[in-house]
Amino acid sequence: MKAVAEIQIIPIGSGTSVRPWVRRAQAIIAASDLVVQEHSFGTNVEGELETVFRVLREIHETLHAEGVVRLSSAIKIGTRTDKSPDLASKLRE
Repeated sequence: MKAVAEIQIIPIGSGTSVRPWVRRAQAIIAASDLVVQEHSFGTNVEGELETVFRVLREIHETLHAEGVVRLSSAIKIGTRTDKSPDLASKLRE
């Protein structure tokens, strides 16, 4: 099933700047086969729903393994049965 999603990963208790952890999460997303649109407060993705979930799990597992004690993720997921959802059409509609 194809999906569009907005992902926001928030490292908690990792100091004043979380930039290194956010960049690490962005690198994991970029290495996936998802279509990616980054924005100032998160990342929009398009692809198979299973891939979205797999990437989220990989981000959590990787950042925890690299020293982040707490992570909070905000996720919005959209799926459709009448047509294939895609990020480009969201900008046109």
